[in-house]
Amino acid sequence: MSQVFTDFSLLTRAATESRIVHAGEHIFRQGEAGTEMFLVKSGAVDIRRGNKTLETVEAGGIFGEMALIDGSPRSADAIAHTDAEIFPVGTRQFEFMVAEAPYFATSVMSVMAKRLRRANDDVDA
Repeated sequence: MSQVFTDFSLLTRAATESRIVHAGEHIFRQGEAGTEMFLVKSGAVDIRRGNKTLETVEAGGIFGEMALIDGSPRSADAIAHTDAEIFPVGTRQFEFMVAEAPYFATSVMSVMAKRLRRANDDVDA
């Protein structure tokens, strides 16, 4: 089986600049249009739907990728769990990475598959 690209920190090289978000600050809200995904450089970000935390994304992790893939509105809120530094990845950069680095695409799919399996486990619980 081929190796999966897992070092999302490489995205920071092409990002224009990072954003600092403070604990409790919304990064995006459910229902909003999504034109960026994000890499967490430091700190942590909660992905929430209503009052339920679906996941806490820590340094090195990504979130917000679904909106770039299917063009649908955000499916959940992203709220800084702690003060955090995040790097936005716009649609053009995302599409370039998918086209030029197949392992990047495989890694994003791997993240999404793990999240879907966790959601399925929650339904079964």
